[in-house]
Amino acid sequence: MSPYSFLAAPAATNGTARTLTIVLFLTLVAVTLAITIWASRQTKTATDFYAGGRSFSGFQNGLAIGGDYMSAASFLGIAGLIALYGYDGFLYSIGFLVAWLVALLLVAELLRNSGRYTMADVLAFRMRQKPVRTAAAVSTITVSIFYLLAQMVGAGALVALLLGIRPGTTFLGMDADAAKIATIILVGALMIIYVTVGGMKGTTYVQIIKAVLLMGGTLVMTLLVLAHYKFNLSGLLGDAAERSGKGSAFLEPGLRYGVEVAGNSTQTFYNKVDLLSLGIALVLGTAGLPHILIRFYTVPTAKAARKSVLWAIGIIGTFYLFTLALGFGAAALVGSEAITAQDKAGNTAAPQLAQALGIDFLGGDVGGATLLAIIAAVAFATILAVVAGLTLASSSSLAHDFYANVVKGGQASERQEVNVARIAALVIGAISIVLSIFAQSLNVAFLVALAFAVAASGNLPAIIYTLFWRRFNTSGAVWAIYGGLISAVFLVFFSPVVSGAATSMFPDSDWHFFPLSNPGIISIPFGFLCGWIGTLVSKETDDRKYAELEVRALTGAGAH
Repeated sequence: MSPYSFLAAPAATNGTARTLTIVLFLTLVAVTLAITIWASRQTKTATDFYAGGRSFSGFQNGLAIGGDYMSAASFLGIAGLIALYGYDGFLYSIGFLVAWLVALLLVAELLRNSGRYTMADVLAFRMRQKPVRTAAAVSTITVSIFYLLAQMVGAGALVALLLGIRPGTTFLGMDADAAKIATIILVGALMIIYVTVGGMKGTTYVQIIKAVLLMGGTLVMTLLVLAHYKFNLSGLLGDAAERSGKGSAFLEPGLRYGVEVAGNSTQTFYNKVDLLSLGIALVLGTAGLPHILIRFYTVPTAKAARKSVLWAIGIIGTFYLFTLALGFGAAALVGSEAITAQDKAGNTAAPQLAQALGIDFLGGDVGGATLLAIIAAVAFATILAVVAGLTLASSSSLAHDFYANVVKGGQASERQEVNVARIAALVIGAISIVLSIFAQSLNVAFLVALAFAVAASGNLPAIIYTLFWRRFNTSGAVWAIYGGLISAVFLVFFSPVVSGAATSMFPDSDWHFFPLSNPGIISIPFGFLCGWIGTLVSKETDDRKYAELEVRALTGAGAH
């Protein structure tokens, strides 16, 4: 048994610890709200609201991309998966990092040169505006909501730990489930305020601050874990394997993904295909994520776009190395029993590790509560920054693509457009809050992998074809987006993620028939196939427009 198994007990064991937690929490919210209000005074035009006035440097945007990308899935979800499943949990870190190379090589600079505010600006450049922009808006909102679910679920688990609420305990008359729901509603309300008041400028500064806090917090925890083991990695891994309850299997592949089921070759095959499907979704998903793509529009030049991606790769790559120490450190110092007692999906492993390290190095319950409160505040900043970026991406698409260009035919004023974006943020936030309440049993890294699969299925085929295939046309773009999107969502709905398993969103029901947890291996090729067929069934083509797009994408000439 882990020497820190008592960490399954309520985190805030006395009034001082809980007060400290709440003060840090409120301070963080106050600072980020102050930044948002300041940014709102600098936001005067649609360019300011959507793209931060294109005033950020490559380094600033690289930090903001890191802040946008290093989400609750990265900090809470991956650390939890590594703590519970060892070697297999690190698959997410590798996939998320390699995905940046795809984004850098295929889309970053080309999108920056040829777009203005949203992904659809590029897709619709040489197509008929209304059908393509409508499809892009639907896809953006769908992907964003999948991603938002992960952040909100992480927030609920985090605050329950902070306030010492476990199954069977209460806080302010609320049991654990009610407290998590209240937290999800609070996070949703805050993210709506950030987006509607601060726009892209406020969101970007929140993301930059969050990236600095997260890198600092994870660096300190990594050094403390290594110091606890006197920088002896084999001692850390040995303890992690022993206290995981899995033995040597903890350090080998096959504990969670690609599991071999004795006497059941069919299930073994499905497990291995599911692993491949997850890997494909992780690697290809980033290049289709709307909230990441719009970050390339906030820099003034293509050179700054390239530089921002290089900074982001360095920051994100370093962070994912830290997740190894966090995950194995949590397994060794907290133990899987204590982690799953607090949160079955392992989403609180990193904050619980912070508490253990605080007790070790700062002494006593107050020391543990202090480091827990600091790291949990950083994690909460992480969640707020990412949900603000996601909500901004989806509300921008709804306002700029659908309202301004489809409903108003390009005749909407900037003021009308920004007002619609603010209303859209409110609606999308409300939908996300409701859906998140049903997804609390799922690991947040796993939920993000679903968002990656949907993004890679619906958005990536249309982006790649638009940038590189001369023959591509309106019909192909619409088929690619809807085909990939509908197939991914359909397969997720009829998979064990939603029903038919103990960890499903609806564990007491069973309507699944698709055996894989991630649809990427089917839906991504299907999206490309739909785009190809849709293009061939239409005779529409515009060589002149493609040539113009090619020149803009490669040189930046004519870009806004």
